[in-house]
Amino acid sequence: MNFTIPSSQEPLQTTLRRAGYAPEGRDQRSGEFAYVRRFTSAHYPRFHLFVTSVKEDSVILSIHLDQKRPSYQGTSAHGGEYNGPVIKEEAQRITSIASS
Repeated sequence: MNFTIPSSQEPLQTTLRRAGYAPEGRDQRSGEFAYVRRFTSAHYPRFHLFVTSVKEDSVILSIHLDQKRPSYQGTSAHGGEYNGPVIKEEAQRITSIASS
């Protein structure tokens, strides 16, 4: 799911850290910066967030929920949720934090 947050004086990485996200690096295929937010100390499930576009007044983010690790080595297929109430609620939470 894609959503937009307002740009602020605060660096984007700081805003995302306040929302509980840790940087994961750059996606090898898209070059987008990736961030994750885990629910527990386990690697999965986790929210996976990508910075798709940074504009002067806004930032476009893409978010999904990784339910489990990729099933087969060398693939990126995983049990992911890309839409739904949990994803929408998390996007609204991040937008609220970014707006404050």
